[in-house]
Amino acid sequence: MFSAPKAKVTIILANLGTPDEPTAVAVRRFLKQFLSDQRVIEIPKPIWQIILRLFVLPFRPKRVAHAYAMVWGQDSPMRAIVLQQVQAVQQQLIQDYPQFELNVVPAMSYGNPGIQDLLQNLSENVQDHIILLPLFPQYSATSTAPLYDAIAKWILTQRNLPGLSMIRDYYQHPLYIQALAQSVRNYRAEHGSAEKLLMSFHGIPQPYADKGDPYADRCRITAQLLAQALNLTEDQWAISFQSRFGKQEWVKPYTDAILQQWAEQGVKSVQIMSPAFSADCLETLEELAIQNADLFKSAGGQDYAYIPALNADADHLALLTTLLQANLDALTQTLAH
Repeated sequence: MFSAPKAKVTIILANLGTPDEPTAVAVRRFLKQFLSDQRVIEIPKPIWQIILRLFVLPFRPKRVAHAYAMVWGQDSPMRAIVLQQVQAVQQQLIQDYPQFELNVVPAMSYGNPGIQDLLQNLSENVQDHIILLPLFPQYSATSTAPLYDAIAKWILTQRNLPGLSMIRDYYQHPLYIQALAQSVRNYRAEHGSAEKLLMSFHGIPQPYADKGDPYADRCRITAQLLAQALNLTEDQWAISFQSRFGKQEWVKPYTDAILQQWAEQGVKSVQIMSPAFSADCLETLEELAIQNADLFKSAGGQDYAYIPALNADADHLALLTTLLQANLDALTQTLAH
């Protein structure tokens, strides 16, 4: 009896990216790729390339490499965590969907493993369907959209196209809010509470938001839902935005300004988290955990603690798996034979 082959389905878990190693050379290569993307920097390209090559790349990589060295283990924290997430999700989904030839793979918008190289490999191993899950809980044109761009460019070069599914984001998904809330409860059960909980999200320039990027509004919804899940009163928490770059106005309030203000007002203890990050990285482990701790304490604060990202926590993996199961359940119908 003839038996049709299993449908080939590739799931891409994609994050922003990271240098190959914590050296100035590797960081320069990464920053050149990252900061050359006009989704990230919207200054007219000829002008920005002059600024980038003359005033950014000659100086910033050395400083950033030093920061990476402070948080680097055997690999970049982000890449190591994404690989853990991929392994756990694949193990669960292969068990749940034996009807598919299923493969879960990591990808980065910048650096390695690169999304472009991955798509090229998929050209040589034709798939029936590709599911893209950007690991950005809140959609932004500066983070999620570059992955859409990569796939759009790849599509133009393909003859035998697979089906495509893209999970835009999950900023208010109940399992996401539940996972964040549980991470706070778990941390406080072990380390105690604090006067204030600061939910710090990666920032974007204010003009990007003015032009229609929904990111900041999505962050505010996430923060409100999380505060509600934790039964926090208005004076027990705040939202802020970090990692601003250059002289342009960014979405406010700024994380460093909030911490400075709290310390000057006599707040002695703060716990900070960043719901925008699905994996700990330089911005959380160095900027939030170290730089901002120094700022808060030098301004008069006493106790400062960083609550880790969701990383490979069981609740986080359950969320990612649930998001993908919805797509795979649909494929069970459309690819049935």
